[in-house]
Amino acid sequence: MVISRILQKTGFYFLIILVLLFTLFPFVQMLSTSLKHQYDWGNPSLIPQKLNWSSYSELLGFQKKEVKVPESIHRLLNNPKLSAEKRQKILDRFTSTSDVFPFINYFINTLLIAGTAAAISLLFAVFGAYSFSRVRYRGRSGIQRGVLLTYMFGGVLLMVPLYQISVQVGLANTSTGSILTLVVIYVVQTLPVSLYMLGNYFRSIPESLEEAAQIDGCSRFKTIFLIIVPLSLPMLVTVYIYAFMIAWNEYLFASVFLKNFNEFYTLPIGLKSLFVSKNAIWDRIMAASILTALPVVFVFMTFEKHLIGGLTEGGVKE
Repeated sequence: MVISRILQKTGFYFLIILVLLFTLFPFVQMLSTSLKHQYDWGNPSLIPQKLNWSSYSELLGFQKKEVKVPESIHRLLNNPKLSAEKRQKILDRFTSTSDVFPFINYFINTLLIAGTAAAISLLFAVFGAYSFSRVRYRGRSGIQRGVLLTYMFGGVLLMVPLYQISVQVGLANTSTGSILTLVVIYVVQTLPVSLYMLGNYFRSIPESLEEAAQIDGCSRFKTIFLIIVPLSLPMLVTVYIYAFMIAWNEYLFASVFLKNFNEFYTLPIGLKSLFVSKNAIWDRIMAASILTALPVVFVFMTFEKHLIGGLTEGGVKE
């Protein structure tokens, strides 16, 4: 029996380690490649021979990309007939950062779009889930099940009609309209699961807490914000992170609605454009991928303590 238990635990931990290695290896490989110099890319070792931080410096705007000036250009610059203004313009072409991946710009675009969509989805989900879990009205169960019908249709099927609607109402012709359409799409994509998750969580909150608050004179809206929201903080954080991650990593709709507005590209589109551009250098691609993944990891680790357990334990004893 003792040997059997030891073998079971050993096998269990071996599987856990195997899954972790399988999951984390791509990220370790990305980090390793992003820190390697070009001469070190063929090295199978995950440890770079010499750390290369230039890609991160360029992406974050700490360093200008310097290009070696050809000898022919040097001879042209030595021409005494060339004015100082023209000479400077020629030199600027070799120190310009216009061809560097504008990570900061794309990061801000993605953060604003994903953060706004997640906040709106969470706000609607709070009221919708409360309605499903507390309010009795005709057709409630049908509406609750019907919300999930959204996931019966893939994004590819919905993309064409949604884009046609956006064009017909004039939203697709402007950057503001396209961004607004994207936010609405992300809210619609994440709202069904948000409603489902919050609805089940709200049902676990004792109704006697709300009844006590209403006896003290609280309206239904006041009860939601004073009782339901504070007690549901762990699930609210979970729903927000879920909605934020969906919007942060979304590529299909963003590539269609933002295709004519380069300055409003999100990070997934920017990474795709970087990969097929003349600047498709592996260390820069991997560095941009690492920087794209960091915000989601940061958000998760920051709010991890709210995901561990509920705050209703011990609130009331039925």
